Parts: sequence; C-alpha cells; structure tokens
Amino acid sequence: MASTPPRYRVIEEHLLERIQSGAYPVNHQIPPEEQLARDFGVSRMTANKAIRDLVQKGYLIRQAGLGTFVTDRKAESSLHEVLSIASEVRSRGHTYSNDVIRCEAIAADDEVALRLAVRVGTEVFHTILVHRENGLPIQLEDRFVNPRWVPDYLDTNFAEQTPNEVLVANCPISDVEHVVEAMLVDSQTAQWLEINTATPCLCMVRRTWSDEHLVSYARLIHPGDRYKLRSRSRRGA
Repeated sequence: MASTPPRYRVIEEHLLERIQSGAYPVNHQIPPEEQLARDFGVSRMTANKAIRDLVQKGYLIRQAGLGTFVTDRKAESSLHEVLSIASEVRSRGHTYSNDVIRCEAIAADDEVALRLAVRVGTEVFHTILVHRENGLPIQLEDRFVNPRWVPDYLDTNFAEQTPNEVLVANCPISDVEHVVEAMLVDSQTAQWLEINTATPCLCMVRRTWSDEHLVSYARLIHPGDRYKLRSRSRRGA
C-alpha cells in the first residue's frame, strides 16, 4: 500500500506545479501561509515548511513586509566546489546537452603558457564546448589541459563525459583557483551563447591542480541573466 506524502510536501508540490506550469510566473506573489494553511487544512507551521523548502531550492524568495514571490531560478554553481555542469543541470530535473566547438592540440601562446605553467610553444590540449540546459546555452567552456597529466583527453566522447568529469576521473582535484569578473563578449562568443553582444556576462577563470600538478586552465563564460555563482563559508566559533 502506497504511503501518504507529508502534508507539507503536498503543498510544496502544488506550488511547484503552479510555478512550472506558468500559472505563477516570475515575480508573482504566492498565497500567504495563513491562506495555504486554511486551504489544505494544516497548521501554519506546516505551510511555512513547504514555502521554506521552495525558498531553499531557489523557486521562491521572501521579501520582508511584502510576502513571498516566485523568483527567476537561474542555473547556479558553487565557487567552492568543482562540480560537473551536467550533474548540476540534471540535479534540477532538467535536460543536459552540449555542442563541441573545438577539440584540438595547439601550441601554447604567452597567456596559456603562463596560466598552465608551461613553456611557450608547448603542445597543450584545447576544447571549446557550449553547455546547454533544456536546449538553452548557459555556459561557454574554453579549456586548456596539460597533456602530460591527461594524455587521452582529446579522445573523449564529450557527449557522454564533460571535460570536468574526464579530469576528475584521471587527476583527482586537490586545489582550485577561481577569478570571477563581469564582461561583455565578442560577436563569436555571443553567437555561440545565443545572446546579444550587449548582454552582461560572468566570466570565471578556473585553474585546477592535482597534488602539485597544474592540470587545467579554463574560461567559463555565463550569460548573466541565465546563471549565478554561489559562495558559502562557515565562520569559526
């Protein structure tokens, strides 16, 4: 016999269905806790838990003195973790796909040599991918990899494994460096991301190490209206 879901979950699923169907669009104010409690025959505490869960998941936002509203749930990535973007997208219940723009071995120029700590002219692996969520581009990944540490990188079927997943499988990440800045992109990048060149973007430069080995340097460009970066830290007692 199937178990009955908790009452707060029933409210949560009701609100989520209204949000996903478009009945509650972005910036729409949802019914207050008191009304939800009456409508579903539960305590205000139970209604509060349903709302709190959807706030934590990024579907709702509370505004003090005004109420609770549907928020624009952008894709989100942590600055403290190096996660596969495919896993991030699928964790939201969405469909992940990518386009491979470049997959090649090239000679490192001055910038790449500096970022990867190799000599100018050293052969490095280079890939450019556009990562999509439900078909919409959310990230352009321009990555350079030291072949010494991941010799089979270019043989990867990137439809099945993202560059991040390949690197983690071959060289477990021990250290990561992130630098984030706002930017406007050139016409080629705008075309790949299916945006206008006037669209503000976030650019995250990431370098990753495995023990003492500097393995990868990547520029990850996100349309600012489709993506957000999250940082969370715990203060000492």
